[in-house]
Amino acid sequence: MKRKDKKKLYRITLAAVLFAVAYSVDHFALMPKIIILDSFDLTALLLFLIPYAVIGYDILFRAVQNIASGQVFDENFLMSIATVGAFVIGEYHEAVFVMLFYQTGELFQSIAVGKSRKSIKSLLSIRADTAFAEDENGELVEIPCESVAVGDVICVKAGGKIPLDGIIIEGSTTLNTVALTGESLPREVKTGDEVLSGCINESGFIKVRVTKPFEESTASKILALVESAAVNKAKSERFITKFARIYTPFVVIAATLLAILPPIFIAIGDFAIWKEWIYRAMTFLVISCPCALVISVPLAYFGGIGSASTRGILIKGSNYLDTLASCDTVVFDKTGTLTTGKFSVTQAICADGVHRRELMLLAASVEKFSTHPISRSVVMAYEAEFGNETLELEDTEEIAGRGISALTDKKRLLVGNLALMLENGIACSEVDDNASNIAIYVSLDGKYMGKLLLADSEKIGATDAISSLHGKGIKKTVMLTGDRKEVAKAVADKLGIDEYRAELLPSDKVSAVESLINSRQGNAGKLVFVGDGINDAPVLARADVGIAMGALGSDAAIEAADVVLMNDDLQKIGDAILLARRTRRIVIQNIIFALGVKALVLILGALGIVGLNAAVFADVGVAVIAILNSMRNLKQ
Repeated sequence: MKRKDKKKLYRITLAAVLFAVAYSVDHFALMPKIIILDSFDLTALLLFLIPYAVIGYDILFRAVQNIASGQVFDENFLMSIATVGAFVIGEYHEAVFVMLFYQTGELFQSIAVGKSRKSIKSLLSIRADTAFAEDENGELVEIPCESVAVGDVICVKAGGKIPLDGIIIEGSTTLNTVALTGESLPREVKTGDEVLSGCINESGFIKVRVTKPFEESTASKILALVESAAVNKAKSERFITKFARIYTPFVVIAATLLAILPPIFIAIGDFAIWKEWIYRAMTFLVISCPCALVISVPLAYFGGIGSASTRGILIKGSNYLDTLASCDTVVFDKTGTLTTGKFSVTQAICADGVHRRELMLLAASVEKFSTHPISRSVVMAYEAEFGNETLELEDTEEIAGRGISALTDKKRLLVGNLALMLENGIACSEVDDNASNIAIYVSLDGKYMGKLLLADSEKIGATDAISSLHGKGIKKTVMLTGDRKEVAKAVADKLGIDEYRAELLPSDKVSAVESLINSRQGNAGKLVFVGDGINDAPVLARADVGIAMGALGSDAAIEAADVVLMNDDLQKIGDAILLARRTRRIVIQNIIFALGVKALVLILGALGIVGLNAAVFADVGVAVIAILNSMRNLKQ
């Protein structure tokens, strides 16, 4: 429990004890009564003012603050005027009881919201603060990125992070671009190619001519995007605040009219008539305090969030639960969200006369010397099927952007892409025309041996999850990815996703989500984004509701998200939506029931048919029923 919540719990407990003491002293006349102005019991007033001050001082203070700033009709004003009115008409215990009820509801709400989202400090890990440059002696020196000017040359060692955007002027390497694009396939780059800050240099030493200053680099822009997206995100208001803006002015105006109009028409000069109707108006205000709602509504949300947590769904606040109930568009990142992000051998296509084991042995013998993810996938597939015995190789040479060449038993072995085969005059009988696969071609002594096809496989249950969302009334599913269009189309078609957008950088993803949000018409539903990587953090922050994959997702994505799936099960998205809708139904049921009874009691109170005690009894009864209804959410 947060420190703030603990302090409120202590206050509620203390106020409850003081209230019990005050009630006992007053009820059993343990102290002499001091009557002033013919009716006011000063002793009781002072007794009940103590617990009231303990439990209600912050509500009164906020009400005054909001009035001063022009925000009059909110729940703080409603609670203040109702409880002060109770003191005015001598119902001291009711004033304290109502405030205790309200603060208990607020505590439930605060616990349900849980820990506020932290600032996304982990995003800073994608941005390097220093770079390496050569001095006049050719030695590498470390310098702050802020001091590097456009046109300067920096050096990036293998395993290092690209600190600034630029163009390679010397060397070639493989870049891990997952942090920026989410694309699981490392990118081969060479002299003349552009590199972006935030990428990891996996193999070679390169020199880069800087093209953008540090503050305009890609990594810096991602951080700025997260900040601006969080600011631009429309905040869902709590229900009780929206309710109070309508309900409070209504009851205040009604009470005012009740105090003024009847005496004017009955006997404008009769003070006793005025006193009676003012008393009725104050009673009306006290009765109008919606105790059943201020505790049952937060409890319903608390139950919904608690129920979600038992299913491995962490919802960071009741406002997100409420927004989730209204969603009709779900947008997904691809790599790591819909797919595993790990390549695996899906097919071995052998040339005539070549056996599967021979083809995979040749490929694995070469690839075992590489740390490339594709190479590791090939080796793992071979070892899983045939063991770890491989060929002895000589004269091994890595050909940048093509593959690997080696000698085995004095025969030239080539393993790589199609370009490597064509450059060496190897006639491939089959060429892979499915761009959604990665193809590794193998030749031995000038003869084409076959190829291995690898693909980033879809997560188990992804297809069912998408189908389930459509069955739950989601109108549109969209996939955003940094991968190629061919890859995106293949995945979208296989999973049944309605729309896809490919070859996107983080800024493009934010723009795509902005476009989807702005294209909504009228009272269209909310947009949910599901992602897992650092590059998804800006989009998670901008969507109406951001859902992150907690088990495998990055810390930045989890911090930026409003909902976290702790076990990465995509089926939980549909579960969260159903739970949110059920919570909303319970809230609406409580609203209709509580306001219906409240309206009846208000009318009877205004006519003088029921007194304050009967009204309070009815209100407490309604509150108990509403609370029991809300607690259904805790058990399901």
